[in-house]
Amino acid sequence: MDFRAILMGLAFVLMWSSAFTSAHIAVEYASPLLLLSCRFLISGLLAAGITRLLGQHARFSRKQWIAIAMFGVLQNGVYLGANFVAMQWIDAGLAAIIASLLPLTVAAASWVLFGEKISKTSLLGLVAGALGVLIIMSARLSGGADLTGILLAFIGVIALTSATLLVRGATSSGNVLMVVGMQMLIASAVLFPASVLLETWRVDWTYQLIAAFIYTTLIPGVAATLIWFLLVRRIGTIRAASFHFLNPFLGIAIAAVVLGEAMTQRDYLGVLVITVGIVAVQLGRRR
Repeated sequence: MDFRAILMGLAFVLMWSSAFTSAHIAVEYASPLLLLSCRFLISGLLAAGITRLLGQHARFSRKQWIAIAMFGVLQNGVYLGANFVAMQWIDAGLAAIIASLLPLTVAAASWVLFGEKISKTSLLGLVAGALGVLIIMSARLSGGADLTGILLAFIGVIALTSATLLVRGATSSGNVLMVVGMQMLIASAVLFPASVLLETWRVDWTYQLIAAFIYTTLIPGVAATLIWFLLVRRIGTIRAASFHFLNPFLGIAIAAVVLGEAMTQRDYLGVLVITVGIVAVQLGRRR
């Protein structure tokens, strides 16, 4: 992994981890699915508009369009939609911890679905990750955390795992920014009808909402997604996913600083065990 890839990975994970805090702020003042559909509409038009100014076009093969559509629905529609709704009931730090399971779920899915060989080190890593989840969930559930929010966050991880395994098909062309724009517009088209059917719209026009919306639209929305696509194309899905092991620490740190969220000793223990599991999985797969 070269130095540029490391910088890209660190920039991505910092932006990605901060998204949980900005989303938590935003959903306090607006309906989550409505908010997210508007965010994707703006982000998608912005990304597509930039590429058109650069003389690029949305010319993809049928296979690429299918991959782009599935990625937009799974990552942006299901994963982020589930997390935005979940954060009406759970802390931003807990949502970040659950999302950090991505390297473990990608490894497990590759093993079960595609028959990829798994080493003893990776297997121990998967067991450690599961143990860390049990430690955190037992602490949170006994502390009164909402089960609905937790389940939604886990549904989001499953969707993100599926999206991650589809990234290569969506980025096989050089037109990465147009891919980002198209999958965001597709997600907006999916989430808006869901918002109409499932939500009673509310929007409290506060400076907190405006600041959080602008930030989450431009930074985690456009910038982080673009860096993620470029990173996967540069070093591959598995190595890129390894940067997610920083999500638990950065997610809870940002939430603690900005939102004042408190973490228990069992939370920190669970995060440590999950991180050890993620590192073991990555080391085992490299071997």
